[in-house]
Amino acid sequence: MGAQSYIASPSVVAYAGRNKVDLNEVAQKSGRTTLAREDVEMHLKGETTSASTVPDTARYWDVDHAAFGPVREEPVSRMARVASANLSAANSTIPQVTHHDRADLRKLEALRASLKAEAKRRGIRLTALAFHVKALSVCLREFPRFNASLSADGETLVLKHYVHVGIAVDTQHGLMVPVIRDADRKGLWQIAEDITDLANRAQSRKIRPDEMGGASMSISNLVGIGGTAFTPIVNPPELAILGITRTETVPVWEEDTWVPVPMVPLDLSYDHRVINGADAARFMARYTGLLGDPRRMVLP
Repeated sequence: MGAQSYIASPSVVAYAGRNKVDLNEVAQKSGRTTLAREDVEMHLKGETTSASTVPDTARYWDVDHAAFGPVREEPVSRMARVASANLSAANSTIPQVTHHDRADLRKLEALRASLKAEAKRRGIRLTALAFHVKALSVCLREFPRFNASLSADGETLVLKHYVHVGIAVDTQHGLMVPVIRDADRKGLWQIAEDITDLANRAQSRKIRPDEMGGASMSISNLVGIGGTAFTPIVNPPELAILGITRTETVPVWEEDTWVPVPMVPLDLSYDHRVINGADAARFMARYTGLLGDPRRMVLP
């Protein structure tokens, strides 16, 4: 088999493998670079999908932009190319749904303020993200289907006995997702220290390969940038991803009066092949409850 000349999702690769189909041959005969299950099925029937009958979307992007005005070209980094291929395959293969919620941060921010002196003494920056990681680790223990992965052929669910949380870090070299290992066994101080260390080393490209991958679930945190909601893409083999945006003050009706409450918007995208809407709603109800009363998350 020669060099790979196609893009295909893990499930399509697995399907082709089970049927002893060479995807390079399918790509060459069809003239397509992005292959789907239908391409393999037509190949098995002795039929050929062609670029003219089943258009490869990328063909329509091949435009001479300089014909319309001045342009500048820059190469796409290897990291960005790998991420693009993975996320494109995930978005076309996984039936994703996003559950939107928000959490009351009054008690969390009060607790964080009360720990400010101790954080300074320890030399640790205790951000709200540390509480998110801790709450997520608790929920991943209590909801095992979120702490799982689906095999490439979609026939086996792998339930994990560890809890590793990925933290998406926006760097000038592209998105990196270092992983906090065994987050469920760590206290807030250790988690906060790990977040700072991993984020700093990600920016300077000093993250080791063994510190990437293997996450139970990841967090995409846009708090420092802005936004009110978004739809993060599930990064397989994970089954869900949590998005966080900037906290906003929301009027809440309490005891016959309106009260200004700091609320953080939360966006949980999940793989509907394994997780259903009721699962997601229960998961987020527990998650927002932990953030709303963070003392239930044990401090070391």
